[in-house]
Amino acid sequence: MPWWLRAAALIGTAVALLPLVYLVVRVAQYPLGDFADAVLSPRSARLAVTSLALTGLVTLLCVALGVGLAALVTRTRIPGRVALGVAAALPLAVPSYVAAFGWQSMNALLSPGTTFEGFAAAVVVITSVTYPYVYLPAVAALVAVDPAQEEAARALGRGPLSTFFTVTVRQAAPAITAGGLLCAVYVIADFGAVSILRVDTFTRAIFTSFSMGFDRLGGIALSSVLLLLTLCVLTVEGRLRRTGTRYASLSGSGGGRLLLLDLGRWRGAAVMLGWAPIVVALGVPLSALGIWSVQGVSRPGSLAEVMGALGNSLWAAGLAAAATTLIAVPLGLWLARRPSVLARGLERAAYLAHSLPGVVIGLSVVMLGITVLPALYQTMWLLTLAYCALMLPLSLGPVLSAALSAPPELEEAARALGRSPVQAYLRVTLPLMLPGIVSGALLVLLTVIKELPATLMLRPTGFDTLATRLWTYTGNESYAAAAPFAALLVLVAAVPAWMMISRLLKEVR
Repeated sequence: MPWWLRAAALIGTAVALLPLVYLVVRVAQYPLGDFADAVLSPRSARLAVTSLALTGLVTLLCVALGVGLAALVTRTRIPGRVALGVAAALPLAVPSYVAAFGWQSMNALLSPGTTFEGFAAAVVVITSVTYPYVYLPAVAALVAVDPAQEEAARALGRGPLSTFFTVTVRQAAPAITAGGLLCAVYVIADFGAVSILRVDTFTRAIFTSFSMGFDRLGGIALSSVLLLLTLCVLTVEGRLRRTGTRYASLSGSGGGRLLLLDLGRWRGAAVMLGWAPIVVALGVPLSALGIWSVQGVSRPGSLAEVMGALGNSLWAAGLAAAATTLIAVPLGLWLARRPSVLARGLERAAYLAHSLPGVVIGLSVVMLGITVLPALYQTMWLLTLAYCALMLPLSLGPVLSAALSAPPELEEAARALGRSPVQAYLRVTLPLMLPGIVSGALLVLLTVIKELPATLMLRPTGFDTLATRLWTYTGNESYAAAAPFAALLVLVAAVPAWMMISRLLKEVR
């Protein structure tokens, strides 16, 4: 690994450590005895049990849904495969708090007098908007699987299902594992859905402690426990994922058509099963938006307000996607080529920072702006810095998966032919990694568009995004006014999702 690539990874990843530095500084301000009492309290134990149970169950459901839909789209001959592939990615654009509002609204309409809240409700709502974190990298990985290995397994007498689980899934395992990790971290840090559905998790308790202002020590202590829980998740993931595992291509440059299974009489049932979670995930919140628009009396201030928020969202998300990808590529290459203790430590630190609630991320960057960079406070520079700290794992997962699939031998051959290390990376490695890089950038783009807490705290004065306007109107129960902003979130996300999924699905038509 060239020194300049390691230096770039170190400098870039330092951005993700800012929230951790803030947390350490704040912890040091409290007496050790008081801090220990807050961490070891019965309340912390109850929050830990709820948070872990919610995270584990949602992650398992997301892996099952994401891999199942990806297999259906990339490995079967079903009608409307491309439409299904695009639609399956769209729930990622629905903010968890919008989905929770939608489910509660529909429940009030269909079953007056009852409530839709609690643990089970949170599992349904969060799973419905989180499974694309597994689905998107799984599609990219399944498309990239070498078909020659599948053909060899079939020639040796294995059936389609046996080949899929023993050959295909194994090659896609790094991407699936990275997606599952993203789901777990997302659930741990989610605030919107658990708050609306009244589920006591760490994020809800931390936000309450900080926002109320009377229990700062409790908020800091709970944030520390949340980091420990995330570290446990990362340790389990590290044992499951074999970073050094590589699969040789048996078809040269990757040519050959993927094996598509003809489901025969099961085709109709497969189509129904494929569309069912998508219809539920999108249909419930969008139907609620329609009801709000028809029955509500509030309206957004003007078309200019809506379009201004849209433009601000795209600008902020574009900057965040570019900056985060720039940071993720050197670290992903380092992890793929030389997975040293330092490189793995940087990866873990990035995921730890990502697990913190948005309010902690926002406070850490606010402190940095006030004490170190006052000239950048309430500017796009500081907001982009917060996005990088929060979103780095979203880009790192697909980038690392792509880097693991890029044979280092090709890079070495380019250098043997007289290319410099920089030229070898730019002309050989990066083109091979491009699908993963694009997938990571689009994931960041989609997520930043709907990100709320850090945006509320760090946006420049007068800088309103779709998410902030949506939160303002829903907080005032002006649901009809919120409807255009929520609808635009889905429409904006549909564009990059269509670009990414349709490009991938061209290879399996």
